[in-house]
Amino acid sequence: MKPLQSKLSRYTVPQEAKAKGVYPYFTPISSEQNTEVIVSGKKVLMFGSNSYLGLTNHPKIKEAAQAAIQKYGTGCAGSPFLNGTLDIHIELQDKLAEFMGKEGVLLFSAGFQANSGTIPCITGRNDYVIYDELDHASIMEGKLITFANTLKYKHNNMEDLERVLQKLPEDAVKLVVTDGVFSMEGDVAPVDQMVALCDKYQATLMVDEAHGLGVFGREGRGTCDHYNMLSKVEMVMGTFSKSLASIGGFLAADKETINYLKHNIRPYIFTASIAPAATAAASAALDIMRSEPERQAQLWNNTEYALKCYRDLGFEIGNTQSPIIPLFIRDAEKTFLATRMIFDDGIFVTPVIPPAVPSHDTLIRFAIMATHTHEQIDTAVEKIYRTFKQLEIL
Repeated sequence: MKPLQSKLSRYTVPQEAKAKGVYPYFTPISSEQNTEVIVSGKKVLMFGSNSYLGLTNHPKIKEAAQAAIQKYGTGCAGSPFLNGTLDIHIELQDKLAEFMGKEGVLLFSAGFQANSGTIPCITGRNDYVIYDELDHASIMEGKLITFANTLKYKHNNMEDLERVLQKLPEDAVKLVVTDGVFSMEGDVAPVDQMVALCDKYQATLMVDEAHGLGVFGREGRGTCDHYNMLSKVEMVMGTFSKSLASIGGFLAADKETINYLKHNIRPYIFTASIAPAATAAASAALDIMRSEPERQAQLWNNTEYALKCYRDLGFEIGNTQSPIIPLFIRDAEKTFLATRMIFDDGIFVTPVIPPAVPSHDTLIRFAIMATHTHEQIDTAVEKIYRTFKQLEIL
């Protein structure tokens, strides 16, 4: 065996979990993403989805995707830079720019690329990237790739962020990057305080709204809008794979930033464009999100109901302020075992272990959708409570 293959063969963590019967990943679902899904012919309640507004099976979105395939085919066969720009890409960019109140938008084939590509593209050797210690993996990837100096601040700790910023040269390029909603713990960045600090120290703020879009703000504009700071945050990233029922991502910013990125960012120039169906689906979902505000209202009704249920029963749920409810276990083996037992009881939830969270913060991630009923939430909470008591987590 060659050295590389020998090295890789020593990675046996998945095999060990499978041998114990607790391996939770790559579960094949044979139905649409809804509040109930089919796994191995069995119906289970879905509380592991990022479809916050419950739009993935909306008939108008399906129709839009099908019509796009009929007109444009199934793919673009090239990058946006060359032959892969469609008129519906331009339409979606313009629609998002207007929605986010920015001068321009750049579309990406995946939200991960929007972060991992943008950060190294706009920062260099004499610049600084300042990031929250619990930022998403796509932001971490970007800071690993950049030639800039990278500095970490304690999670949502504005005193620590200021400590970092005040040590840096006033005239240096400083990019502060944060999640708006932190995808595992469900808490929210204090965007208003971050804007004030970035203005004070001449830093640029970039906010990842992957889990804020559709959830917070007017018509679902995100956490920046929730704080009335959307116009003051220079760069806003978002995805289509959560509330917008599709796949892909975008970056909204001023026209100079967009102009620079579209001619320099490698994951954009060298990756094929978003497929026509996905583009049309995201566009239709954006329209529905704006025209049906009752979905966002019901999402919050469900969220507040579930949060009360868990708090009343004594679950440790941290500082979540969103439809993402972390059920802390703080033991990786118990996290896997609990996930399997809960699934066997008809509830689909997801385990969160390192590197997504520190080893002492392992948890089960319970995610709410607007289309869940209170009865479904009651059923899930009751079964999860029973498992946690059986495993002496509570």
